Amino acid sequence: MSYDFDLFVIGGGSGGIATARRAAEYGAKVALAEMGRLGGTCVNRGCIPKKLMVYAASFPQTFRESQGYGWSPVHSSLDWQHLVNVVNQEVSRLNGIYQKMVDNSKVTIFPARAKFLDSHTVEVNGQKITAERILIAVGSRPIKPNIPGIEHTLVSDDLFTLAQHPKQIVILGGGYIGSEFACIFNGLGTQVTQIIRKDKILAGFDEDLRSEVQEAMLHNGIKILTNSQPKSIEKTADGFKIFLEESEEIVLADAIALAATGRVPNIEDLGLDLAGVDIKNGAIAVNEQSQTSQPNIYAVGDCTNRINLTPVAIGEGRALADTIYGNKPRLMSHVDVPSAIFTHPEAATVGLSEQQAAQQYGQEDIKTYRAKFRPLYHTLSGEVEKTMMKLVVQISTDRVLGAHMVGEHAAEIIQGVAIAIKMGATKADFDATVGIHPSAAEEFVTMR
Repeated sequence: MSYDFDLFVIGGGSGGIATARRAAEYGAKVALAEMGRLGGTCVNRGCIPKKLMVYAASFPQTFRESQGYGWSPVHSSLDWQHLVNVVNQEVSRLNGIYQKMVDNSKVTIFPARAKFLDSHTVEVNGQKITAERILIAVGSRPIKPNIPGIEHTLVSDDLFTLAQHPKQIVILGGGYIGSEFACIFNGLGTQVTQIIRKDKILAGFDEDLRSEVQEAMLHNGIKILTNSQPKSIEKTADGFKIFLEESEEIVLADAIALAATGRVPNIEDLGLDLAGVDIKNGAIAVNEQSQTSQPNIYAVGDCTNRINLTPVAIGEGRALADTIYGNKPRLMSHVDVPSAIFTHPEAATVGLSEQQAAQQYGQEDIKTYRAKFRPLYHTLSGEVEKTMMKLVVQISTDRVLGAHMVGEHAAEIIQGVAIAIKMGATKADFDATVGIHPSAAEEFVTMR
């Protein structure tokens, strides 16, 4: 049977674009449908604009710390509108780069949402298009809890276009997105209250990492209401009132209440039932080759709810294109994938947490090495900020199963450590490595 395209990609985020370009490089005839701006969540509403705001939020502390080194006090104020403008200008610049990349790869772009008519046919703006293979890469979307007044809240996507700098903000949710934005706005001079359902933020991460980040956030002036959840939100002439379950406390916000309570695969209205694509736990079910229940339909990225990180989506997509169109069969490994949390202080992790390692191998076969210290930089800065580093080791094999860090440059340091762990390094290998002195990173090879 003859098809219009060899590969049709639904979704123009990082995973979809990476797959489309790689397949086209191998000679495949490729089309891609995206109704929004190219680049997906990461470029437009996530990683890039968020990290730029993290940088912006770090300057007030840098100004304070410089005085410990002899610099005179810095009196500065934030031009909120300038920050919003330059962040969005950078996003627009990246959109243009993505457009050039797909154009240079000869990928046909349909600026609209595509939906399935059957397993080989999609509809785009009323046009029926056939493809031998179809890739779903539609990412995820933020969700809001179902409580009265929730319509008054914003989601994380909205924070990069706020018209005014909020003086008080409430963060609903204790995941990494909510915690990162709590630290961003705190650094930008906003009074922050974070409401979380459990006793600690960052569920699913190593317990020591969670404790250290939360303790530092509290020290930095963020108010965290634990074991709490909102009952209702009321809009007033002055802003918002947030009423809590089983509590008489009322939390006030002068401008907004932010819902940072998670994301779900963005798979509504795709016609997956018409294509015979199975859904499991709200996500597209795939095998290790990213293949769905239909042999010619694939899915990568957040819509599969495996590991929801941009580099993972890119890796899944490129592995798929290499296997099908490049005659280079390979799988994307979801083991020992490093990640970072851009809170203040920063945190990063790779491999198993202590709790995961104990569950998998038994507590008697696990040994942890932990260091907590004041970095050399802060001996003069006047800050009391500490760095925490931790290694999780399997006793029987001496293999390092996980590494976790809270402190400045955690992401940069863990990225290098991740290579060693991915290669199966042992604690003896770490011990045999000469540290770079003086640096915080050397602690990972000197723990006893």
